[in-house]
Amino acid sequence: MYLTQGLHRSLQRHPDKPALRHVDDQGGVREHAFADLLRDTARHAAALQARGVQAGDRVALLAPNHDLLVRALFACWWMGAVACPLNVRWSAPELAYALSDSGASLLVVDETLAGLVRGLPVSAVDFGQLAREAAALPVLPDVRAGGDALAAILYTGGTTGRSKGVMLSHANFWTASMTRGAELNNAPDSVSLLVAPLFHVAGLGRLVGQTLVGGTCVTMAHFKPPAVLAAIERHGISDIIVVPTMLQSLLDDPGFGPERVRSLDRIAFGAAPMPPDLLERALQAWPDAEFFQAYGLTETAGAVCINLPDNHRNPEALAQGRLNSVGRAGLGAEILIVDETGRELPPGQVGQIIVRGPMVTRGYWRQPEASAEALREGWLHTGDAGRMDEQGYLFIVDRLKDMIISGGENIYCAEVESVLRAHPLVSQAAVIGRPDPHWGEVVHAVLVLVDGAEAEQLPLPALRDWCHERLAGYKCPRGLSHVPALPLSAAGKVLKTVLRQQLAA
Repeated sequence: MYLTQGLHRSLQRHPDKPALRHVDDQGGVREHAFADLLRDTARHAAALQARGVQAGDRVALLAPNHDLLVRALFACWWMGAVACPLNVRWSAPELAYALSDSGASLLVVDETLAGLVRGLPVSAVDFGQLAREAAALPVLPDVRAGGDALAAILYTGGTTGRSKGVMLSHANFWTASMTRGAELNNAPDSVSLLVAPLFHVAGLGRLVGQTLVGGTCVTMAHFKPPAVLAAIERHGISDIIVVPTMLQSLLDDPGFGPERVRSLDRIAFGAAPMPPDLLERALQAWPDAEFFQAYGLTETAGAVCINLPDNHRNPEALAQGRLNSVGRAGLGAEILIVDETGRELPPGQVGQIIVRGPMVTRGYWRQPEASAEALREGWLHTGDAGRMDEQGYLFIVDRLKDMIISGGENIYCAEVESVLRAHPLVSQAAVIGRPDPHWGEVVHAVLVLVDGAEAEQLPLPALRDWCHERLAGYKCPRGLSHVPALPLSAAGKVLKTVLRQQLAA
């Protein structure tokens, strides 16, 4: 099980078939056949090696979705290096932390983002320069590293405010791809539009799975509804993975029309709750398409639970409430609901969701305590609360983690709160998620100012400016309340349930 295996397989079966198309912001297309992608991957691996990268080294990659990023990812795996794709929406301090924590020996950066990392103590090269160096080099043999060898480190927020690097092996991605493929019926004739970022597990996992079966991937750097609709129509896109805000943006676009998206016959969604009215609109807009709802985590290399198409349209399934479920455990995954002591709970009772299977991470990079807390006796403790019915359908009830999901992005409250508390006018801070019709949730800050400070001294625009220098834009508060004191429990913890009730009143 190694992640370049799909390239070798497709070279034998259909070397001239399109493996990858990149659609730029002007609608231009760069196409790569499987034979071209394999050759360019081998040369990019040689270019990485020429820059001192060795097997096992971490290579940080900072870019929106495009073909150069795809080649660099496969080049890392070709030579046995560990890919660390970084979030392009992060601030400079967030990027600096991930680069330092990962110990990356090289950063490959999109030239449009170079300013974010200028001056950081890491060797860097832009994707264009790396491609020019690769073109002048002979191909490097594939080391075919696989199995438990580390393939990627994906950074996710932490409940303590410190980002955690999720370690994922070749076997993790391979088995997760087989889990999805068994349910989503992936096929070599499929054309998948990668709008989910490749620094997220949904996008990266889809790239891996599509390449393993010999399908075609289409990348776009930015999610712009008119351009996405045009790409679906022009390239005959057959499947897509979206978060609810993306689906809503497509349906709301003035250029949307059923005839333009007729080729799209499989739509997978997840990462955030889907509003029922939005799902109903989508089902009507694509009457013949198959809809899949997926549940998974970065720590599981993708979906471990999938709600199949029949449960989205079948009257009997709808009557049983299965549209509210995230489905049943996928191939190779085991899912249990347990109480605080780890005891398995019977159907219908709410507890923590735990997962076991070959797709589960080995732990967090350089964080043994966090790894031991999350992984106990082979089971990943997700921090999500749910219940399971007698047929094995999983229903998500709540998040045990102090986390907000906005537009499909996980925002850990502790990270935002630590930035807020660093402001010289702030004594205490708490953030909560407030409902939003477009984003699902947005960050709302509740502040207690230092003695003598007035609310007028720290309005929302000033607070957002402070946060923007230190956090990705989607983590910055969109609402602000000043209070004389935060409600606390007897143990001194902020009662966020009380805060939500106060703000809703």
